[in-house]
Amino acid sequence: MSQSETPLRTRWYTKLFGPGAASGRALVIFAPVAWLTVFFVVPLAVVFGISLAIKEFGRPPYSDLLTVGEGGTVQLTLHLSNYLRIITDPLYVTAYLSSIRIAAISTIVALLIGYPMAYFIARARDPWRNVLLMLVILPFWTSFLLRVYALSGFMRGNGVINGLLGIFGIEPIQMMQTDFAVYVGIVYTYLPFMVLPLFTTLVKLDVSLLEASADLGAKPWQTFWSITLPLSLPGIAAGSMLVFIPAIGEFVIPSLLGGPSTLMIGRVLWDEFFSNTNWPRASAVAVAMLLIVVVPIMLMQRAQDAVVEGRTR
Repeated sequence: MSQSETPLRTRWYTKLFGPGAASGRALVIFAPVAWLTVFFVVPLAVVFGISLAIKEFGRPPYSDLLTVGEGGTVQLTLHLSNYLRIITDPLYVTAYLSSIRIAAISTIVALLIGYPMAYFIARARDPWRNVLLMLVILPFWTSFLLRVYALSGFMRGNGVINGLLGIFGIEPIQMMQTDFAVYVGIVYTYLPFMVLPLFTTLVKLDVSLLEASADLGAKPWQTFWSITLPLSLPGIAAGSMLVFIPAIGEFVIPSLLGGPSTLMIGRVLWDEFFSNTNWPRASAVAVAMLLIVVVPIMLMQRAQDAVVEGRTR
């Protein structure tokens, strides 16, 4: 190390960890904290407040939480009827369970398809790797609705798939307005969210570990099961969350590809808000859906952190 590099590194160390480092870190943290506060915490608080009101005819179409009476007394009125309704009404319970089922199955299918894709891209040579990554990201360059409509063109009764089957004398298959079409739409739409985290994890995998396993006589599937798969668990968890979270509240894909029997909480939320004009109940449905998604993720993240800490000790 040269003498000119030593003072430079000392100055950077002082800036990062010296007496004034706390103010510098505070400035760095301020931007994301402010963004989360303005665009997440505040809207969530407003939605939660509306969920504690009841439906009324007027503008806005819900009751006031704070009322000022005679003598300047302020009364806070909170209604839990919306939450009791979504817990006891079979419509909402069925919608939540159906959404979790469809999102979970779609996530598993996306993982089964995306893992081999990510592994192949991670093991490809540099020029081909960039081309393959571009092909994975390429669907994002087109409109989301356009891609869903394109799928309907493939799966409808007189679409491309049934047209090809007709050439071989095979009867048309009913794909549109079924759960199968919803699974295909969700997997196709959110597959890049599964591939990219997996690729990021697999491309950093130490190849020498695989070579050492092969030298010790392990078969390829044993090497994958004992080395590759455990080391790629962070990518699997990240990709699964990126697919499961938006899929559980999906509205467009079930509406365009699913049928009347395809009940998801996103459609129920839309109907409550726009068709029934019941803002308090729609807000309660949204808050409950957020809790159903966030709480298990927090518990899973805590368990994963505990496993990582146990390995580092």
